Amino acid sequence: MDSKNLFKKAAELIKSSQKTMVLTGAGISTESGIPDFRSPGTGLWENMDPTEVLSTKVLFNSPEEFYRVGFKILSSMRNAEPNEAHYILSEMEKEGIIAGVITQNIDNLHQKAGSKKVYEVHGNTREGSCLRCGEKVSFELLEEKVAKEEIPPRCDRCGGMLRPDVVLFGDPMPHAFDLALKEVQESDLLIVIGSSLVVAPVNFLPGMVDGLIIINATETPYDYKADVVIREKASYALRNIWNLIKS
Repeated sequence: MDSKNLFKKAAELIKSSQKTMVLTGAGISTESGIPDFRSPGTGLWENMDPTEVLSTKVLFNSPEEFYRVGFKILSSMRNAEPNEAHYILSEMEKEGIIAGVITQNIDNLHQKAGSKKVYEVHGNTREGSCLRCGEKVSFELLEEKVAKEEIPPRCDRCGGMLRPDVVLFGDPMPHAFDLALKEVQESDLLIVIGSSLVVAPVNFLPGMVDGLIIINATETPYDYKADVVIREKASYALRNIWNLIKS
C-alpha cells in the first residue's frame, strides 16, 4: 500500500474510534534536534551504555560520574523546541480527536506545544527532588549547582542529595504509568509515533488495544499486529493524516 492510502486508512481509523490515545518515543523529537537512542549510526547509545551513565547504580554509587556525564545528556534536551508533529498532536487533543498523549520522552516538548493531558512515563527534565526529605526543586536549580561544581548537588533544606525527576535504569515506574495503562485499556485505538517498542514495560501497551497505528522510521515488534504501519517522519505523516481528518 502506498503512503497516500496508508494515510487515508489511518485517518478513517481515527475518525471511527471512540477513544484514541497516542504513545510517543524518541523518534517524534528527532526533528527538534534531539538524537534518538537506538537508530543505527546516529543513536545516542551507539557510543555509550545507558545503564552505565543513566542508572540509579551510578547515581547512588558514583554521583560525581552521574552528574558529569549522565546529567549533561538530560540537560542538553532542555533547549529544544517542539516540531510540527508535537503541535499537530496538541491541536488534535484540543479538537477532541485524541484523548491524550503517553510519552517515553523526557524533553517536555508535548507540554511546550500545548498538549494538556500528557503522561510522562519516564519522568521529566523540569524538576528534581531531594532523596532525603523529598523537597521538589526546579531542574534549573540542579543545573546551577552543577555549574558551580556542587557535585552532587545538595538540598538547601536538609543537605540531602538532589536528583532529577527522570526515571533512571533501576528506578520503579512512576504513578503516571499506572494512569497511562488505564487510559489504554479504555481505548479502542492507540497511535504509536517514533517508538521502537523495545523498552519494557511501555512496550506492553500496544498489546492492550484492538486498533493500532504505528508511525516509525524502523521496524517494531508490533508491526504484525498493527492495522497501519507508516514508515515516514512523524510530522510528514501526521500532517497528511490530520489534513484528511479535517477535510
